[in-house]
Amino acid sequence: MILAAFLVAEFILFSATGRNFLQPDNLTNIVRHSTEIGLLALVMMPVILTGGIDLSVGSLLGLCAVLFGKMVQDAGLSPGAAAAVTLLVGGIAGGFNALLITRLRLPPLIVTLGTFSLFRGLAEAITKGTATYSKFPDSFLALGSATFLGLPTQAWVFVAVAGVIWILVHRTTFGRSWRAIGFSPEGARYAGLPVERRLAFAYVMAGVVAALAAIILTARVTQARADAGTGYELLAITAVVLGGTSIFGGTGSVHGTLLGVAAIAVLTNGLSRIPSIMGVSRELSGVLTGALLIAALAGGVLMKFLSERRARRQTSATPSTPSNA
Repeated sequence: MILAAFLVAEFILFSATGRNFLQPDNLTNIVRHSTEIGLLALVMMPVILTGGIDLSVGSLLGLCAVLFGKMVQDAGLSPGAAAAVTLLVGGIAGGFNALLITRLRLPPLIVTLGTFSLFRGLAEAITKGTATYSKFPDSFLALGSATFLGLPTQAWVFVAVAGVIWILVHRTTFGRSWRAIGFSPEGARYAGLPVERRLAFAYVMAGVVAALAAIILTARVTQARADAGTGYELLAITAVVLGGTSIFGGTGSVHGTLLGVAAIAVLTNGLSRIPSIMGVSRELSGVLTGALLIAALAGGVLMKFLSERRARRQTSATPSTPSNA
């Protein structure tokens, strides 16, 4: 409810102060430009639900974008074939994260921080830091610029992915097992859940969808560069935490994440529409996004502290049952 109220307040503020904020073209642009971050947030949510984190999704997006561009431009593959290979590469990269986390029992933060640098470094090595791939057929670029039934084409891809993940999280045993793992991995193992397989699925899914986001981003900006997706992991994490998913795992929802994505997208676009701050809108957006993340994390920690304190009080207030002599 708080996030929904914040989103409504954003619309009221920016409609009053922003130039052409409520114009249909601008609202379409908000949807179009938030799709990639939204996709990353959707798959970040199950990962965080398990008590993990994936800092590598932005770098993997950049690597997949470069590989896609190289396959189309240098190898001569069709966009469809290159997209299939790119999705496979994303799944393999996510599987690599999963292997290190589930088999070697390494902390997800450390693993994905390492692959964050690894994937970005590979993208820069492929392009030698300067190469840009931009010769794509118009039929492919339509994915990033055309509309279908009044919405940007990529929005329908986003809706499909959101629907699948919503069903997984809220209507299947996968979702329940992810929550159980987030609450207590050892307890989930004692309950007979295949913890390693469930964790691996979440990270592989994150890799595949990061590759999908790379393809969509390439179609939207009409080029593939090694720095694509820089900073997207922070925005995705912010959207998930803003949406009510606990950074400690165990609780969260897809619809909350969608609200978080919308709040960040409207904030970024709205600031760029205010004439008096247009020159510093990007920097201000970064500052406010970071502040929102800190506030959400602090709120989560505070709620956990208050819940534990309430539980201790209830335990201490419960009279002990006298034993029979």
